[in-house]
Amino acid sequence: MATMNDVARAAGVSTSTVSYVLSGKRTISADTRNEVLAAIEKLGYSPHAGARALASNRSNVLGLVVPLRADVNVSVVMQFVAAVVTTARTFEQDVLLLTQDDVGGIERVVSQSVVDGLVMMDIEAKDPRIPLLAKLGKPAVLIGVPDDAFGISCVDFDFAAASRISVRHLLELGHRRLALIGSPQASLERHATYADRVRSGFEDACRAGGVDFASRACESTSGALAEALEELVTGPDAATGLVVHNEFLLPMLRDTLATMGLKIPGDLSVVAIAPTDVAVSSTVPWTAVSIPAHDIGRAAVEMVMERLHAEKPAEVRLIVPTLVQRATTGRATTGQAVDGAGH
Repeated sequence: MATMNDVARAAGVSTSTVSYVLSGKRTISADTRNEVLAAIEKLGYSPHAGARALASNRSNVLGLVVPLRADVNVSVVMQFVAAVVTTARTFEQDVLLLTQDDVGGIERVVSQSVVDGLVMMDIEAKDPRIPLLAKLGKPAVLIGVPDDAFGISCVDFDFAAASRISVRHLLELGHRRLALIGSPQASLERHATYADRVRSGFEDACRAGGVDFASRACESTSGALAEALEELVTGPDAATGLVVHNEFLLPMLRDTLATMGLKIPGDLSVVAIAPTDVAVSSTVPWTAVSIPAHDIGRAAVEMVMERLHAEKPAEVRLIVPTLVQRATTGRATTGQAVDGAGH
């Protein structure tokens, strides 16, 4: 295996000169630099990874900002993390995970050139991290679409469209009273973009369809689920079509409804907005609009890498949802298919 000394002898220069060519710490004449690079290629010399990084002024590390908050499902978040890490590997990039919800960590890793670029998750409508990120000028992509991205590119699942396609599916089955059980209240209060967009998409689609509807935040406990269902799917104005965007609740939803004497889909048709593995893990898989975590994570890394190598304008990529009908939705009965409008 060739060494740095071998390269120096072949190029007719000192070992320190070879080091300076690799590290970029000193200016070396073009002729000398070319001699050194030619010797490296001829000998098949592979410099230490750290030296290569210094030569390109790159760390070969991407930062992934993922605040682990109490109102998020960590198992779903980790699907996004896995997608980012596996995609980064194809670009020979490592990933530094930042889990604190503060701007200090972002500023620190950027100012010290610890990372070449950043992917930031769990975006809020008016996210205080974004202006700083834009000011730092490091290539970055947001997983989520805020009110103002400050010129930073975004990629996300089209959550509003996911709600619309869910409502349309239930309307086509004849349901005229619909309900949404959404994210925990904390997600709505901090205006997590996925929570806001699911809710607004659902309510807009119901208004456009001229049907009765109700939407409720729900904490991720069996007691909160039972309370929400009691309000939404019992009584004279009970919903017969339900959209659920809260992965925590799906494993307990069927049993909770059964204790209330309600059958799926005979009494209540249910559509889940959730990752595919969550939707199909039930004994009877849910009709679902699947959240494509892998596609989103892959696209985020690809967009960062594009911006590391070339100037590109800011863009917003929204991944179009698709609905897969399974056994949890069915046609409304004659008594269920009533006309009405409201909220």
